Amino acid sequence: MQLLERDIPLTSAEISQLWVTYMNDSAAICHLEHELNIVEDNEIKSILQYVLKVSQSHINSVVEIFNKENHPIPHGFKLSEDVDVTAPRLFTDKYYLNTLNQLGKIGLNNYSLAVSLVAREDIYHFFSTCLNESDKIIKWTNDVLLSKGLYVRPPQLPKAESFDYVTKQSFLTGYFGERRPLTATEIAHLYANFQRNALGSATMMGYSQVAKDKDVVQYFIKGKEIAQKHCAIFESYLKENDLPSPMMLDSEVTDSTIYTFSDKKMTFYSSTLTAVSLGYYGTGMSMSPRRDLGVMYSRLMAEVAKFADNGAKLMIKHGWMEEPPQAADRDELTNN
Repeated sequence: MQLLERDIPLTSAEISQLWVTYMNDSAAICHLEHELNIVEDNEIKSILQYVLKVSQSHINSVVEIFNKENHPIPHGFKLSEDVDVTAPRLFTDKYYLNTLNQLGKIGLNNYSLAVSLVAREDIYHFFSTCLNESDKIIKWTNDVLLSKGLYVRPPQLPKAESFDYVTKQSFLTGYFGERRPLTATEIAHLYANFQRNALGSATMMGYSQVAKDKDVVQYFIKGKEIAQKHCAIFESYLKENDLPSPMMLDSEVTDSTIYTFSDKKMTFYSSTLTAVSLGYYGTGMSMSPRRDLGVMYSRLMAEVAKFADNGAKLMIKHGWMEEPPQAADRDELTNN
């Protein structure tokens, strides 16, 4: 007899992806509601309204699925607990637009992974819809960035006259002798990782101004320093090849020091961005044949991983880390 979809239990992959979606979107709703209260540009406001609607629909869908499965709903983040939507502006509209663009790209990566992991028809349909929404956000924000002259295009390269093959082992080296020029793929990853760190630096700077706990403030200051250092490293490789770098976004942070978001929400958001950067660095390393670039990415990943570990410890210390779904502890069950 063929099982109905509702009779097929959720797999660990499906539960984990739904849980992460709920956590991320409940956090996103907090800053989207605040931004909609103070955004001035009508084009950016329209995108914010759409993204808020999308995030709210994701929450409703996950709650509906979990309720049908008798699965507990995560606590996540609440407007009543984690944001003052009437607080003064912490970032400029330009920052909002760049953040929306990056969030669309992060969503595209996350939901494409989810689609590859899930099988149940209703769950696949949900994440497939999320994937299409992220694609729309990227295209929309790209168009607005271009129309406002804010889209920073990656460097252009001279046209090759024909294809060629690598004939020397020196193509892989990067420590001794003359370094070969960067490949287009290496440039693309260095450039994109600079942009993400520029946004991260501005985010950490703003968060450090409104955080209340001293340890949390120092955590954000350290994050800002790491992001700025990584930008400088990526820029040095680009400059070595006479290539331009993107702009920093630190000037898009206001001087507000008034409570805007809870320390819990900001620490979670920072930890999420840190985890995402590890994935991007890993991709950059795998796509960079020059050995010095691989070592560079490996070193930066170690620094980011340590920062992520400190963030996790901070969240545990304050009781902010919500436990994700886990396998049963058979030893504990046996002892009981």
